[in-house]
Amino acid sequence: MELRFPLILDGATGTELQKRGYTGDIGAEQWTLAHPEAIRAIQRDYVAAGSQVLYTPTFGGNAVKLAEHGVTADVADCNRRLAALSREAAAGKALLAGDLAPTGLFLSPLGNAAFEDLVDAYARQVAGLEEAGVDLYVIETMMTLSDARAAVLAVRAVTDKPIFVTFTCDQNGRSISGTDVTAALTVLQGMGIDAFGLNCSAGPEQMLPQLRRLREYARVPLIAKPNAGMPVIVDGKAVYDCPPEQFVSLVPDMLACGVMIFGGCCGTTAAHIAALRDALNGASVTPPAPRHTDLLPAATEKLPCYLPADAGHGPVLSVTPELEDTLAAALEEDFSMVALRLTSPSDAAALAEQQYMLTKPLCLVCDDAAVLEQALRVYQGRALYEGALPESVLLPLAGKYGLLF
Repeated sequence: MELRFPLILDGATGTELQKRGYTGDIGAEQWTLAHPEAIRAIQRDYVAAGSQVLYTPTFGGNAVKLAEHGVTADVADCNRRLAALSREAAAGKALLAGDLAPTGLFLSPLGNAAFEDLVDAYARQVAGLEEAGVDLYVIETMMTLSDARAAVLAVRAVTDKPIFVTFTCDQNGRSISGTDVTAALTVLQGMGIDAFGLNCSAGPEQMLPQLRRLREYARVPLIAKPNAGMPVIVDGKAVYDCPPEQFVSLVPDMLACGVMIFGGCCGTTAAHIAALRDALNGASVTPPAPRHTDLLPAATEKLPCYLPADAGHGPVLSVTPELEDTLAAALEEDFSMVALRLTSPSDAAALAEQQYMLTKPLCLVCDDAAVLEQALRVYQGRALYEGALPESVLLPLAGKYGLLF
């Protein structure tokens, strides 16, 4: 699919549903299926205002979130039916993006979920969205790399349709899990996503500094989907007070940052999308201009770690019962990265448990292709490779997981 830029997404769904009677007593997905006229009206208004892409109303449609509201057996069907409502609203005038959002589950040490639990939760959702014929996927409001990576892998297991990913972060560019959005960008564009950006948590003014930071690392188009300002609580409800004309006032600055895809999140309305349409009329886009093209784009789960090609590591570590102490000592040494030898599936499992410690890039030393892929699957950063495996084995792993070799 060829996407034309600038591309205009839709605006808020949740706050618009609330205006039409949704109270949060049941899941938004269940309420939407019971009140289909609400989402049809919201999304028709967005298309009329200029949206070229509609998000399916499936923010809480992964298997974990649906189970919290008692939906366990028909995850795929629920998502298919919800996407069908958006297809009706689009009426052939807008593309349909299958919307995947956080599971709320965390890996060790913040939680006890296994990574494959996350992949499965998204896979069941993706099955329904694929059946509905969505045109692309949006993985949004991400707070952890584990959720984002799991969703990407679930989508890529069944289709090569475009994938957009947006994170939410604080004023320092960190998600609630401590991941810097530049690290998330580095990891995910290595996995072949088609665009990356930010949504929610902030209005345009607060989002702009982080978009400027992302521009220095981005090799894919950037996305800006801010809230209608920062919410204030009035009579117990969040009120967004950024009017459409103010909402689009920083569009030229965002274009200069490499933003090529625009939309609105909480508090935005069809009027905000119409203002975006007018502000982008005749505008030309400026692709991102990464500064570090001569460096290896490695990353831990928390931070980007761009390295020269001749960067070295200390002695190669082995997985033992003392791995935690061994890693701690190696991280204190004066080397650019840590090298870890993997020889068995249990070694990859040990990496999954201890990876939270890593503050330097990880180089995997492994001559078993299956073990290497297992490690790459569970490692939430972007790893380097050293070993004897042939390029024919490594290239697919580079495309799927961003492996550097």
